Amino acid sequence: MLLMNTGDDLLPRPPPAQQTAQEQTESLMLRVLLHLSPVDSLHYIFLPLTLDELHNPKEPKMRLRNTPVDGPGGSQLFEDTSATAPGSHSGFSNQQGPQAAGYPPQSILSDPMSNLAMAYGTSLASQGREIMDKNLNRFIPISKLKYYFAVDTLYVGKKLGLLVFPYMHENWEVNYQQDTPVAPRFDVNAPDLYIPAMGFITYVLVAGLALGTQNRFSPELLGVQASSTLVWLIMEVLAVLLSLYLVTVNTDLTTIDLLAFSGYKYVGMIIGVVAGLLFGRLAYYLSLLWCCVAIFVFTIRTLRLKLLSESAAEGRLVRGTRNQLRMYLTMTIAAAQPIFMYWFTYHLVR
Repeated sequence: MLLMNTGDDLLPRPPPAQQTAQEQTESLMLRVLLHLSPVDSLHYIFLPLTLDELHNPKEPKMRLRNTPVDGPGGSQLFEDTSATAPGSHSGFSNQQGPQAAGYPPQSILSDPMSNLAMAYGTSLASQGREIMDKNLNRFIPISKLKYYFAVDTLYVGKKLGLLVFPYMHENWEVNYQQDTPVAPRFDVNAPDLYIPAMGFITYVLVAGLALGTQNRFSPELLGVQASSTLVWLIMEVLAVLLSLYLVTVNTDLTTIDLLAFSGYKYVGMIIGVVAGLLFGRLAYYLSLLWCCVAIFVFTIRTLRLKLLSESAAEGRLVRGTRNQLRMYLTMTIAAAQPIFMYWFTYHLVR
């Protein structure tokens, strides 16, 4: 029978007088089970009962929420985590980093292998930086570019005035200090890249504004306008370099100097387009004509000191085929600036 202990088969069978008492006990157990809950009923079915528990049945114990099932001293099969606070999770949240794995931070930093790896990585990074700077300086002289951006507000104002009205300026020579030209902020005649760079960006923005007023604006058209202007600027500089090579001119002009002188025309282009947008097409032609003449005079007076001989630069007549070629080259470079200025702006004003 299920209610009897499995070890009863090994014991001797009770006499008939005890059978009657056992039957009474079983009937009492059935009556007790009818008054118990299902959980307590299973407890009494599968565990041996004493006579005191049978004759004095206890009320089923009610377990409150968040209390252990087996009491304070009992053992639980699973840990009850329902009463745990949201921020006090045991296991992983409070043990993170090197301490959770049993390694204090000091031991990791003091590990010889870690120090060796850090030193090796630092040396690799420094070597890579040196190689990159060395290869980059072959094509883009970073140290020289700093010179062309050494400007201030006073220099920018004077240079813009010189580009628009160069007729009253007398001294066009670049000042030197120990065989090196002084920074542009100390000499208004020194070439710079700040005004050409800002002029190019401003010209692209003004071109987008002009296209927008004509209902012709599109990102693709603005990109074509900017890229075509930049490509023509590079081609102009390359053509000047090729001409200087063919004429065999010994000059201290660098590629960056030619880029700066070729980029000054964006100032007149911006003035012409803005005047055309504000006051009409007639104002565009008048302002652009003034700026074209100004940039022509500025280029002639600047480049003659670089390309012509000392006597020719001072205005004295010097006969010679080579000197005439230099003069023609200077005139050609100066005359190309107004042509580019009109070509890049005539379609923006209608």
